[in-house]
Amino acid sequence: MRRSADTGGIMSELILVVDDEADIRDLLVFNLKREGYETAEASDGVIALELARSLRPSLILLDVMLPRMDGLAVCRELGKDRATENIPIIMLTARGDDIDRIVGFELGADDYVVKPFNTRELLLRVKAMLRRRAPAEDEDSLLRRHGVCLDPQAHKVTVNDIPVELTAIQFSLLKKLMSSPGCVCSREELLESSWDYQYEGYDRTVDTHIKRLRARLGDAADIIETVRGIGYRCRS
Repeated sequence: MRRSADTGGIMSELILVVDDEADIRDLLVFNLKREGYETAEASDGVIALELARSLRPSLILLDVMLPRMDGLAVCRELGKDRATENIPIIMLTARGDDIDRIVGFELGADDYVVKPFNTRELLLRVKAMLRRRAPAEDEDSLLRRHGVCLDPQAHKVTVNDIPVELTAIQFSLLKKLMSSPGCVCSREELLESSWDYQYEGYDRTVDTHIKRLRARLGDAADIIETVRGIGYRCRS
């Protein structure tokens, strides 16, 4: 494990880089530090889980194939802990099958990058994911619909006045849908708006995140309606 920073004394986002290949960790850490991020490193799943719980990083770059505990198991354990369940996770893997991607999303991953990856693209995904966690300065109007209240400025959601914890992606999807009640949003629209770039993943990426979002909303899950063959909409 190693933690480093080169931020000139300014508080920065902490990225946990988890990969058993030292050259990949070095490449990622070098580029992340150059962008002003603070970094921590782990070479196996057990250490990664310990660091995630103790450091509470802003985001985790998590390889799937790891010694002692694989990335999917790490993802599953982080999702069980309220203190870590909302940390954004970008999975790194040499396996690009759709089923592997869906399993990762089901376990709590927010994004998925197949090796060998383009470093610039990966950094863009990191920035987009972190940007999702920060409320926009010009957003101050509450969105209310069927017992669900979404506060864009505070980045909070309540269902019947009870707080609900959402990941950055889940919050973004809900905000997109609630902003235009009754209007259908295609999967492509939701992918582009919630990931901030043209995502080349399988359409089931959105379906998986919507499923997890509905589970978090509990009794208000039916606020999100499925439009077969097209996408989703918020009940008007």
